[in-house]
Amino acid sequence: MVAVSELADSSVNFVARAWISADDYYGFYFDTLEAVKKRFDAERINIPFPQRDVHAYEKNHHKNS
Repeated sequence: MVAVSELADSSVNFVARAWISADDYYGFYFDTLEAVKKRFDAERINIPFPQRDVHAYEKNHHKNS
């Protein structure tokens, strides 16, 4: 099953569910993530990531005489 789970601020989030034996879970999980990422790259689909602007201000510690 693949479905849209959320329409977020800067993304559309999907969930994927598969029935797999517990012994095969991690191999399947990591292979699937890798395959999805490679396909996204091939299709030029970018994965958004949170961005934050940081502003640095210099505070003058010297007092005027």
